[in-house]
Amino acid sequence: MHTNAKHAPDIAPGMIRLLATSAGLIVANLYYAQTLVGPISAATGLSPEAAGLIVTLTQVGYALGLLFIVPLGDLLENRKLVFSALLATAAALATAAFSANAWMFLVASLGIGLGSVAAQILVPFAAHLSHEATRGQAVGKVVSGLLLGIMLARPAASLIADHASWHAVFGGAAGAVFVLAFVLRAKLPQRVPVHSLSYGRLIGSLWHLLATTPVLRRRAAYHAGLFGSFSLFWTVTPLMLEGPQFHLSQTGIAIFALVGMAGAVASPVAGRLADAGHTLMATAAALILGIVGFALPLYQPESRALALGILVVASIVLDMAVAANLVLGQRAIFALGAEVRSRLNGIYFALFFAGGALGSAAGAWVYAHHGWHAALLAGMAFPAAALLVWFGELAGRRATTGATAS
Repeated sequence: MHTNAKHAPDIAPGMIRLLATSAGLIVANLYYAQTLVGPISAATGLSPEAAGLIVTLTQVGYALGLLFIVPLGDLLENRKLVFSALLATAAALATAAFSANAWMFLVASLGIGLGSVAAQILVPFAAHLSHEATRGQAVGKVVSGLLLGIMLARPAASLIADHASWHAVFGGAAGAVFVLAFVLRAKLPQRVPVHSLSYGRLIGSLWHLLATTPVLRRRAAYHAGLFGSFSLFWTVTPLMLEGPQFHLSQTGIAIFALVGMAGAVASPVAGRLADAGHTLMATAAALILGIVGFALPLYQPESRALALGILVVASIVLDMAVAANLVLGQRAIFALGAEVRSRLNGIYFALFFAGGALGSAAGAWVYAHHGWHAALLAGMAFPAAALLVWFGELAGRRATTGATAS
């Protein structure tokens, strides 16, 4: 089946479910290590200062893949591209599972990030398979699956590690991704892009798209701020939870992360606000929630239960902010044109994942050298910086409105 056919049928509900499930399963690979930083560091000999590299290198690999692999979705047949990326991901996950030293695991982490960009080939796939009238709904459902994968990965990894080992987490993921590669090869239709660009010209066009698309720059800046804070939070909070104040096991950390999933309720709310034309104000609300998520735990009562409860609320608030803003950003990006959709999506995700990588690295370093409160202040700075960009957009819109009125 060629999805560029002029009168192709609309995307089927079963295909949406397959794409949503697949995107969630693939993107989960980026997050298994977040709650396992402690045991992986201990097993591989990484120092506390370098522990953040476990998460950071995965995100660096993902950012590189977004820039140099995802744009191929505008050039190569998409089904083969997804299949190849998933086989590479399965190999990297298997390498991580059998790692006996830090260097082997860190190289595998980079490979996991590179291959997992297959998820960002599947999200535009949903847009390509959909009719104009149903495109937003289809993409929203696939993005919801992606968000669930992000949020379920941490507790799943903690539970498996607590009852087996962290090696089992990555070994199981390798098997699941290997099977998924063949399922998608059998179920996905072919999609051959109409572009005849060379790879060099395709990659060269990324800078031009970034330079000439202000919506892309703004949305990337907003989500880089929120995703940086999100990554920082989930790098340092498990270390805090297993520390002397809370003494939580990996199962306890898993339950903590599962409760944070309640933040996913913000996704459909954000979609409805965007459909009603309230994207600007909804973005401000998401950024403010990101700041609040780090402000709450600055208050540390003597009661262990109350302190843990505040942290739970903070995780929900932060997850709400990230979930809402991702939906707002994806909706804006996919409205910019089908012929450049993969490249725009790749640039967008690469930029905000760079923010995530910076957040993970900064969080581990600040926590190791200056403690929990300093890490919270660092986390707050990321969405605060993005909010400054938002005020620039607000001022620009008011100036445009005023000029039009006069």
